[in-house]
Amino acid sequence: MANGLFRTKSVKGAEDHAPEHRLAATLSWPHLIALGIGAIVGTGILTLIGVGAGKAGPAVILSFVIAGAICAAAALAYAEMSTMMPASGSAYSYSYAVLGEIIAWVVGWSLILEYSLVVSAVAVGWSGYAAPLLQSWAGVPMELMAGPHADGIVNIPAIVIIAIVAGLLCLGTRESATLNAGLVIVKIVALAVFVAVALPYFNGANFEPFAPFGFAKSVSADGVE
Repeated sequence: MANGLFRTKSVKGAEDHAPEHRLAATLSWPHLIALGIGAIVGTGILTLIGVGAGKAGPAVILSFVIAGAICAAAALAYAEMSTMMPASGSAYSYSYAVLGEIIAWVVGWSLILEYSLVVSAVAVGWSGYAAPLLQSWAGVPMELMAGPHADGIVNIPAIVIIAIVAGLLCLGTRESATLNAGLVIVKIVALAVFVAVALPYFNGANFEPFAPFGFAKSVSADGVE
């Protein structure tokens, strides 16, 4: 039983599989770069900076530095493993080849749960921007654009945007990646315009105090230790 749970499996490249069992290579390097940039410069930079600054003040910059260092280490590890094991499956395949089937099973389901959580968080973040516009333009009640945790009934805009994105993915990988590349360009241009317009008004005095709540070991939801 132990041998079965922890048995490993050799990783085969695409060329080692029968043609009908291979994933079609439909993405070019610009698509892959856009996917990476889109994942990095995502909803968090548009919705969570204000939340983080409200709890940590300017010291939130340190959080981005630490997160960037961790992400760089993870990216290098993935790059190394992907060159050693050039096969689809990501962390699931790597775990299966090195640690065994049961570990790979846990990693695979963890990835599914992680992506489900990320998708819901991104959708709610997008809805936070869309809700005021829909209320002012179409008179949609706020109760229908927020979940029970935010004194609402159901977050319809979040559900709709998930359905739209899922539909785009069903059209094809290349088509959805092409649309993503266009959206990434728009996002980068918007951020560049924001920096260009806001930079002349930069005031270093706003960084004082740098850590208004200190560097507490544990911080509650309202930013108090």
